[in-house]
Amino acid sequence: MIELKDVSLGYDHRAVLKNVSLKAVSGEVLGLIGPNGSGKSTLIKGMTRLIDLFSGHISIDGRDIKGIKREELARLVATVPQNPALPETFTAFEVVLMGRTPHLGLLRYEGRRDKAIAWQAMEMTQTQFFAERRVGELSGGERQRLVIARALTQQPKAILLDEPTAHLDISHQVEILNLVKRLCLEQSLTIVAAMHDLNLAAQYCDRLVMLNGGEIYTDGTPQDVLTAQNIKTVYGADVCVYPHPVNKLPITLITAGEGKKEEAHIHR
Repeated sequence: MIELKDVSLGYDHRAVLKNVSLKAVSGEVLGLIGPNGSGKSTLIKGMTRLIDLFSGHISIDGRDIKGIKREELARLVATVPQNPALPETFTAFEVVLMGRTPHLGLLRYEGRRDKAIAWQAMEMTQTQFFAERRVGELSGGERQRLVIARALTQQPKAILLDEPTAHLDISHQVEILNLVKRLCLEQSLTIVAAMHDLNLAAQYCDRLVMLNGGEIYTDGTPQDVLTAQNIKTVYGADVCVYPHPVNKLPITLITAGEGKKEEAHIHR
């Protein structure tokens, strides 16, 4: 379990998040949603100590992360960044094997067991088919699956994803999120994902935390959080929210603005 109590985070003495408290548990996909600048990425950085706390406490399984060495923290929590910088000339397998770094001692190289764990992660993410290809040859969806495989190779208890479907087409978005959901259930992982697309968040997250102005506006199931009124208040957008015809999860629909209607009238 990851727990935040009264957490404030930011940059250069400027708080981006203020007094945030939440819990994420194993076997659950927790989605962080909110407008640009609301603090989604900042919150993920704070959970991995990439930035320091201004105040409050973050704990993993009851242990304050301030008292956990970085190598051990990397064995507990893995991160899938929004725009991962990958070495273009490395093979896919070499990149995935990097996930074993937190488990290696000083001047120790990867052994047979490390390579077996990396290969198993590639099998789980169906990336073994391009294990020998160079990273520079891979598509955006293949790279994203590769980074998830690298995260699994760390053998963490939790995976934090920052906009995991950014810049991907709809087919690859569904592919990545199906993978994340399956791994969450099969591995009993704690998953926290910053999400931009409200419809994808509704379909794949068990619980949503909606951020606004650096604070939690509301926290609950997709049905509780994704209401037309909440979206109007937080995003400033007029939308219609309907239940999905198959699974009854909320679907957010927008309508074109006046400028779009006028443009359509001119073309007629």
